[in-house]
Amino acid sequence: MLLPVLSGLIVSVDAFFIGLSLGLQKRCRFLYLAIINAALLALCILGFFLAEQIYEWIPFDTDLVVGFSFITLGLWYILHYFISQHRKHSKENEKEEKASLKTIVLVGLVMSVEAMLITMGITFIFLPGSTFLIPLAVAVAHFGYSALSFYLARTKHAQRIPFGVSHVVSGLALITYGLMALFLEFGI
Repeated sequence: MLLPVLSGLIVSVDAFFIGLSLGLQKRCRFLYLAIINAALLALCILGFFLAEQIYEWIPFDTDLVVGFSFITLGLWYILHYFISQHRKHSKENEKEEKASLKTIVLVGLVMSVEAMLITMGITFIFLPGSTFLIPLAVAVAHFGYSALSFYLARTKHAQRIPFGVSHVVSGLALITYGLMALFLEFGI
């Protein structure tokens, strides 16, 4: 029972940096973050039930699929950041844009869908012993991390964190979860 909750906490670390980036946006209010996390909870619950339904249809071991998927996603997230930074620095006179409400909604949607996929991955790994604690742990961890970092950003405590750190730590959290899934499969 502890391992599914721990998995939800580990892979939700990226929510800290999403909350931080939203907190640094003057236009974003805490209410927006609360609404995003309410939608996230609904999608986590949906992901939990979907995973239980499609588990039997997957003809191969889901631990391997989840492990390699999250490792790949984490590596892609880190590499994508460094490639986009390289492209950004190679352009001259690039203007910095302010975050619009559409951007905030898009960030919330991406965070919610990612949390749903995380919930599905954790559910796959721990089936048939999966419990409703999985979607709750993922949702509560996302809200807790993002609310804390949102608060820190608004109180000027976290504005000194380099932007690239968020992408690297988020990617490493996904890679760590993927490795946990593989270790669970191979009994390491």
